[in-house]
Amino acid sequence: MKPTLPTLLLAALFAGCAPKQPPAAPAAPQSRWQPLFDGSTLAGWRTTGSAQWHVDQPEGWPPTIVGGQDGDPKRAGNLITTEQFQNFELELEFMIDEYGKYNSGVYIREGAQRGKNGYQINIGRGAAGEYTGGVVITDAPGATPGTPTWLAKGDEADTIRKPLAWNSMRILADGPHIVVHLNGHEVVNLTDTDPRRDPRYFQKGSIALQTYGAEGHAGWVKFRNLRIRKRPDTPVPTTAPTNPTVSTVTGSPE
Repeated sequence: MKPTLPTLLLAALFAGCAPKQPPAAPAAPQSRWQPLFDGSTLAGWRTTGSAQWHVDQPEGWPPTIVGGQDGDPKRAGNLITTEQFQNFELELEFMIDEYGKYNSGVYIREGAQRGKNGYQINIGRGAAGEYTGGVVITDAPGATPGTPTWLAKGDEADTIRKPLAWNSMRILADGPHIVVHLNGHEVVNLTDTDPRRDPRYFQKGSIALQTYGAEGHAGWVKFRNLRIRKRPDTPVPTTAPTNPTVSTVTGSPE
């Protein structure tokens, strides 16, 4: 049955009397991407340790940051941003030498205190237990200091990383939430709410690139196209939130 004219008029009257919904709050403006590498120098970075870092500009290819041992496997160290970041999206490309447990990584929220690293997003060979994209710390409660504890193993099967080729990595850090994409695949989605976690893991800190010799091997790691986009800072807990939750999502090539 079709609605009559009086019915339509009543519907229109009630619609006009209904309370108006407030307009949606405008979305917070998104920060712009900023490069972390100027393409010709290591300006904006500082080094620690004895590892060797330099800029390589192969003809016809994007400029590259190269780290290694310069023939001495005992050399180790980090390349660290002078600027500090708390919450952010970080994008980069990497290529690493293919040898045993030789590995590298990206430290996030790296503090100035020696031996007190932030989260490390690992780069290495899964077959050697060095899982690319995995999140690792070295001071987990109950573990021997310096012993790696994997909060998430990322590309555990090593089916997404491309050996001796350029790989893309995207890291989202937002409070205790860390998401890692490797070559377009989400390999980690981690919310670290272990109540025993040192609050420094959530504080503002540097981005650090790592290299060191392994198994007597002096190797190399390369990085390029590094850029970062800041996200709003969040309060740092005096103790980490309760109800520990760690979820890991691993992907595989399509």
